[in-house]
Amino acid sequence: MLDYGAMPSTLVIVAIVFATLSLGFLIAGISAARRRRVMGSTFGILLALVFLSLSALCATITLATQGYRALTREEVAATVTLNRLTANRFSARFTFADGREQAFVLAGDEFYVDAHILKWKPAANILGLHTAYQLDRVGGRYTKVEDEQSLRRTVYNLHSRPEKLLDMYALRSRFPLFAPLVDAEYGSATFIAVKDGSQFEVRVSTTGLMIRQVELEI
Repeated sequence: MLDYGAMPSTLVIVAIVFATLSLGFLIAGISAARRRRVMGSTFGILLALVFLSLSALCATITLATQGYRALTREEVAATVTLNRLTANRFSARFTFADGREQAFVLAGDEFYVDAHILKWKPAANILGLHTAYQLDRVGGRYTKVEDEQSLRRTVYNLHSRPEKLLDMYALRSRFPLFAPLVDAEYGSATFIAVKDGSQFEVRVSTTGLMIRQVELEI
């Protein structure tokens, strides 16, 4: 499930504290410069730059993790109802925990979904960052490889909003700066054969995605 309103509040507070400290040291440095205290001025400005950099790092992580939902246990990311339309086409209706719904018409014999998962190191946990996930794509999958190569394929983005300016998964892949904080980042996928009228729970744990069938009451 995507939760664009959720932000790591602890990290936001830390960013504000660092920014405040940066401003304080900057003012102290300027004051020392006016009194012609070179050492005090230099030291104050350097500390201001250090805390400003730390504040910017915290702000970047906060923005880049928007859309990722914190995970502390196995939980239901979405409930999906599948209905067979033709031999190789079926509909998939997602119901997320926040009540939001999305529906897709997919081609294939099997239902497929994947996600991005981020695991943080203990040092990042102190800042309020925990294992997080974001459902990424849904698609249809054919049982036979020959059909996968020759028949129509369908895949859709599960994001309900435009692409974000910053994304933690992409940042970690491009910049080694985040390596000390991120324990692991990986993609996880799962699929299951389509049964007409069936309902499944797409579940996510710290080890990845899984699908469990929901027993419908008669």
